[in-house]
Amino acid sequence: MPRLDPGLILPPLITNVFPGRRLALWLFIPLMLVTLWRSQHHLLAADGGAQSIAHIPLNAYSEPAAATIVGLFALWGLSQLILAFLQLLVLLRYRGMIPLFYLLTLIEYGVRALYMPALRPIPTTATAPGAVINGPMAAVSLALLLLSIWPRREVSA
Repeated sequence: MPRLDPGLILPPLITNVFPGRRLALWLFIPLMLVTLWRSQHHLLAADGGAQSIAHIPLNAYSEPAAATIVGLFALWGLSQLILAFLQLLVLLRYRGMIPLFYLLTLIEYGVRALYMPALRPIPTTATAPGAVINGPMAAVSLALLLLSIWPRREVSA
């Protein structure tokens, strides 16, 4: 049975040493790249991805309401861009924070998979990719969180 160390989520000293399983370290890279891709699309697409990806029927709203939705998607893209830069910083300089970032990812995708559809549904014309991927991403994030707090036998700086 693996010995997990929850203390690795908020270590007393943040270093560039990642004590968890290497798979969790290497899979942090595609997570960062996905966050970066999502951010650029929400920031740069004409509709912010609201209709072209999320299937929100912008034409069903007044022009000011549709512009507000697109603006909110752009703001979401900005927050994703900031998160991607923080993930890059963690990967390059503060690897001891990777477990915390996996916990935050688990919370984000878990809330998007469970809370949003039940209590804050968004009308769409088709199933958005996020609606399909949120549950599996929450499960993967949980697995990676557990791998990140499962210390290797030898950890060197």
